[in-house]
Amino acid sequence: MFRVTKEIHFCYGHRLLNYAGKCRNLHGHNGKAVVTVETETLDALGMVVDFSEIKRVIGKWIDDTLDHRMLLHRDDPIIAELLRQGEPFVELDANPTAETIARLIFDRAVEHGLPVTEVTLWETENSFATYRPTPGVPTKPVAMREVAGNPAPVPTRA
Repeated sequence: MFRVTKEIHFCYGHRLLNYAGKCRNLHGHNGKAVVTVETETLDALGMVVDFSEIKRVIGKWIDDTLDHRMLLHRDDPIIAELLRQGEPFVELDANPTAETIARLIFDRAVEHGLPVTEVTLWETENSFATYRPTPGVPTKPVAMREVAGNPAPVPTRA
């Protein structure tokens, strides 16, 4: 078995609903997604997959969808205000924990055709969560909705 891993750094904000700790408040992280791809054989160039292909596929999706966005549970009351303000965010059907975000990235990597075997999300420099599916056990992907936002124009000085 051959394995390659690509790290993708991004910034995001979130909070956890129905949680008693500090993470119930809006806050942000400088996160790192560690995407692992495995194959039994190498391609004609002697690679599992080119690192730049992982970056092009899932790195671009992370940059376009998660980077500098609020990741929120669909029932979060702050969503109404973000909509009023025209702010972009990502709405999830689950609490935006490190575990959920790792699973979300895994699901998108699979959808984009990468033979990904696991995704680890580093929320801080010493806290991380990994999603690796159990072979043969079907699971339901994390549902999400991206809201692009429509920020008001910045006033210019005359």
